[in-house]
Amino acid sequence: MQFKFSSLSKQAKVTALAIVLLLPFLYSGQDNLTVLEQVQKRGSLTMLTRNGASSYFIGPEGNTGPEYDLAAAFANYLGIRVKVRVANEFGDLGTLLKNRQGELIAANLTRTPKREQQFRFGPDYAETKTIVVYRRGQNRPRELEDLLGLRLSVIAGSSYEAQLEKARESQPGLEWTVKTGMGMEDLLLAIADDELDATLVDSNIFRINSQFYPRLRAGFTIAEHQPQAWAFLPGDDDSLVQKARSFFKLINENGDLLAIQERYNENGNDLDRVGMFQFMKQVRNRLPPLIPVFRDVANAHGLDWRMLAAMGYQESHWDPDAESKTGVRGIMMLTQRTARQLGVHDRLDPVQSIEGGARYFLRMRQRVPDRIPEPDRGWLALAAYNMGYGHLEDARVLTQKQGGNPDSWEDVNESLPLLSQEKWYKQTRYGYARGYEARQYVENIRSYYDTLVWMDTRAHPMLITMLD
Repeated sequence: MQFKFSSLSKQAKVTALAIVLLLPFLYSGQDNLTVLEQVQKRGSLTMLTRNGASSYFIGPEGNTGPEYDLAAAFANYLGIRVKVRVANEFGDLGTLLKNRQGELIAANLTRTPKREQQFRFGPDYAETKTIVVYRRGQNRPRELEDLLGLRLSVIAGSSYEAQLEKARESQPGLEWTVKTGMGMEDLLLAIADDELDATLVDSNIFRINSQFYPRLRAGFTIAEHQPQAWAFLPGDDDSLVQKARSFFKLINENGDLLAIQERYNENGNDLDRVGMFQFMKQVRNRLPPLIPVFRDVANAHGLDWRMLAAMGYQESHWDPDAESKTGVRGIMMLTQRTARQLGVHDRLDPVQSIEGGARYFLRMRQRVPDRIPEPDRGWLALAAYNMGYGHLEDARVLTQKQGGNPDSWEDVNESLPLLSQEKWYKQTRYGYARGYEARQYVENIRSYYDTLVWMDTRAHPMLITMLD
């Protein structure tokens, strides 16, 4: 580079000379640092991932997911914070890494021979197997030959493509399509909706998602022992990879790795497949026009719309015209007396019913002692909503008599069935109550709520369709 100083002013000459002298420093400083030193200097590590239940999503309390928790723990191990860059498609992860938009790929990535030519892998932290998933009611595929003629699709850029290519060696007639711009949950939904017949999925991903797709079944295992690991840029600089090896060795030994994996493998939904099937059916058929109402009412009262919606499903399956033999009516199944107290003139009006249900729930929650924190306070209020506050207090008294904590939902939940047993309800102020129904009532709502949160926080395609 050459500068002509003769035509420049004195000040401009000084500025130009300074730039020339600084050029070596501008272009050399960062390049001389290792990747580890760069992230430490910057104070952050960027993980590249995909949105999904088995990797990363935004939950009620912020960023979460198995891969996110691992990456956040790794960043903490390095004394820095973690950042997230979500790829639009699975195949974009490698491009983002090569363009240095992040330091590692953490997205349930299977370590394969082909990928080992593209990336440097850290230590294996999990092992999965690839299974064929199909829709209940179809003939179960039990071997490769059974896939012939099926509408089979897999995610573009995934290891499933290579597995099918290998399978084609023994089954030349095997055909499939690759899907871009879709996630695994989209494919699972497509199978449930009879738009596809089958797909391939990692067993751990299916285990996390299967409760939300009750129509789906596992067919057979197409590939065993698939190791999963983080992917890093190849090259001579393995400083960050070495730190990852030390990190995984540590969390393997202290049990943190197992704790994170088990946290997300737990199935907290107690609904059976029939119950979940019916719920998901009404999510599609009845919930869409009610979502704006649930949102508006919840916002007006500082509540979570998904909780109100879960209550509405438990009460009436979101049927505005619902009516029981005892005379309770509407989406929130209000009694005539309760409706009158709440100023609800038309229980069959969805807006009035949901508004009344919200205020009645708040009335119950306000009676629960302030010292009890959420979520226990909310669960106790739900039990009171179902069976009356007096019976809830009786259950709390029985809980304390038995040595439990009357402020803990877990302990009170164990005592609720006692309210239907004469030996115990004789000791209470308000007598007999169908405590077992209140117990099931709360547990059902928790399951419906968890499902709606799962769909909402993961931008589930079914909810997206509803809100478009």
